[in-house]
Amino acid sequence: MSLLTISLSFTLFHTGNVFVVSLAFADLVVAFYPYPLVLYAIFHDGWSLGETQCKVSGFLMGLSVIGSVFNITGIAINRYCYICHSFAYGRLYSFRNTLLLVALIWALTVLAILPNFFVGSLSYDPRVYSCTFTQTASSSYTAVVVVVHFLVPIAVVTFCYLRIWVLVIQVRRKVKSEERSRVRPSDLRNFVTMFVVFVLFAICWAPLNLIGLVVAIDPEVMAPRIPEWLFVVSYFMAYFNSCLNAIIYGLLNRNFRKEYVRIMTFVTETSRAATDGIRSKPSPAINNNE
Repeated sequence: MSLLTISLSFTLFHTGNVFVVSLAFADLVVAFYPYPLVLYAIFHDGWSLGETQCKVSGFLMGLSVIGSVFNITGIAINRYCYICHSFAYGRLYSFRNTLLLVALIWALTVLAILPNFFVGSLSYDPRVYSCTFTQTASSSYTAVVVVVHFLVPIAVVTFCYLRIWVLVIQVRRKVKSEERSRVRPSDLRNFVTMFVVFVLFAICWAPLNLIGLVVAIDPEVMAPRIPEWLFVVSYFMAYFNSCLNAIIYGLLNRNFRKEYVRIMTFVTETSRAATDGIRSKPSPAINNNE
């Protein structure tokens, strides 16, 4: 996914692609370290890798989640400025400024995770076989996490996409003829792709965050009332969201589909060449004395 996105960012350069690369990196973080440890815990029916590994896994899990949230927010603001404030876009989103904004997103992501170590909210949860954020560690901190890491970004992204939709509808109805050239078909397709990414993110993460708000009211009373199956389903549905973005890119974006086909063709031809090479390799001579 990251190689695909990086390839697109160079072949079809647009400063908005930098945010997409950053989002792809956030999605891949959990695949390289936390998810293999989750599988290990499932196969061994428990966590046996030590406290340090648990903290690192929980930290990277949070890095992926919060990084995805902040990058989706950054993408929405970028698309909003590109479509609704196109005259100022080039000045605001120069390549240097875009890199600085992405660096700021990841700096804020790390700062948002650090309080977990002081609150002690990163621990192993046997219900989901993961070292992750514990909603019952602190009711006030859980409420802050839900508000800052979910509700506020959702509100910002919703505002940006609503403004874009209003402009698109106005252009389609030719209400403002001078703005007709501001929304090109390719821009509209890219906007629809990222809008679907946002909608799926909100759907996948809403149940777990709503559970967090309920638990934050009174952890000792409310946490036991949450059915275990509901928490497990909402948890895995939330983290499954990281797998959906690549599918959405492939379904809705023509350029991504071309890159998918090119990568798959390259992998197929490489595998076929390797197989043919093994088959054509001459067998070693047989020693009659043996």
